[in-house]
Amino acid sequence: MSEELAFLTIAEAARRIERKELSPLELTTALIKWAEALDPQINAYLLPTAERALDQAKSAESEIMAGAYRGPMHGIPFGLKDIYATAGIRTTGHSKVCLDTVPSADATTVRKLYEAGAILTGKLATHEFAHGGPSFDLPWPPARNPWDKTRFTGGSSSGTGAAVAAGLVLGGTGSDTGGSIRGPAAFCGIAGLKPSYGRISRAGILPLAFSLDHTGPMAWTAEDCAIMLGAMAGHDPADPASADRPVPDYRAALAGDVKGLRVGLIRHFYEDDNPANEATRQAIAAAVKVLEDLGCSVREVRLSPLADWAACGILIMLAEGYAIHEANLRERFADYGEAFRDRMALAALISGGDYVQAVRRRRELVSEFSSAMADLDLVVTAAAPSEAPAIDAVGKFAIFERPSLTMPFNVTGMPAMSVCCGYTSAGLPLAFQLGGKPFDEATVLKLAHAYEKATPWRSTRPHLSAT
Repeated sequence: MSEELAFLTIAEAARRIERKELSPLELTTALIKWAEALDPQINAYLLPTAERALDQAKSAESEIMAGAYRGPMHGIPFGLKDIYATAGIRTTGHSKVCLDTVPSADATTVRKLYEAGAILTGKLATHEFAHGGPSFDLPWPPARNPWDKTRFTGGSSSGTGAAVAAGLVLGGTGSDTGGSIRGPAAFCGIAGLKPSYGRISRAGILPLAFSLDHTGPMAWTAEDCAIMLGAMAGHDPADPASADRPVPDYRAALAGDVKGLRVGLIRHFYEDDNPANEATRQAIAAAVKVLEDLGCSVREVRLSPLADWAACGILIMLAEGYAIHEANLRERFADYGEAFRDRMALAALISGGDYVQAVRRRRELVSEFSSAMADLDLVVTAAAPSEAPAIDAVGKFAIFERPSLTMPFNVTGMPAMSVCCGYTSAGLPLAFQLGGKPFDEATVLKLAHAYEKATPWRSTRPHLSAT
């Protein structure tokens, strides 16, 4: 019974809960037991909050039985990447630097999820301060991939990717500065959406780079991401970058035909600039054929080389990250993990002139992408160049070795999501990436949902055993 409930989608669980066919307490209890049996193998949790979750589940059940159903997140267990502040609950950034940090207030997104009736089952692993990793010299081990525990989860929303794939939670939160939602989603075979810059508040979330940071949902399906986005999105004066724009009904927008959508294929990103392996290329080619069969028109688009996007984004990320951590790095350098502190040591060498030139180049790249999208609705490219690599083969400077396929959408602030598009012969997930126009998450989610419905990939889950 635990496994059956663990592998429900948010949408399926919500339908049963609304009809009073499934108890939030029953669901939460099952997922807690499932996590207790399996998490020692994958290290997704930094801090389970089982007692609190059961109390929240009892309250949700009482409200629903009394006719006070709040919506599709009511009674749904979820996890938080451990950079989201939680009042009275330790929030560490997966770092010794914040080992004993207990916030006095919830992050805005946490409050909004509570208001939607969601149930927090715990804080999830990340890479140190959402940047360095995987690291083996931190107070907690790195998360491992449920499809193959010798494999990398991607980063930095590593615990969320692992927890959702393994069914420890039905959905979770991530953050994305250069791909930290979409990378783990790709390697763990789930759906992960980086919304437009400003769509979701970052107030109360540990920052990495102010002008690149995004927060967003990670779940098994595009529909589940749409449900979570609806609960998390909205203007927040506490975040200076928060956009004061209406929040559509993302779930309702999934309905209808995708015929006629104009899609640009950015092939050179993953064929020339950061060459993907054959399995990935074949999976994306097959996915593009599905999109065409659904009625989309697909044509190739060329942009500046991927190296330009990656260099621009990484330089900005490092400079802004160093500005945030400079004081602690000077005073507590040895308390950081090796991967994070060595990357930040490089960042200390970036000059003000370097940063200004990167910001200027960013403006040019944003304009270029905007022009390319003028007669398109969406773009498609790879989410990752391959399936998940071995976790012990990912070096501390891996992000500098090949240009990031996800960084262009952080540079532009456009919405983008990772969509599972098959599996290797060894059963490891493969993914493509969908990008849309600013604040048009609805169209991104709509096409991802249509693709998922037209393909069999969402029916495959990792084979997990407590032994």
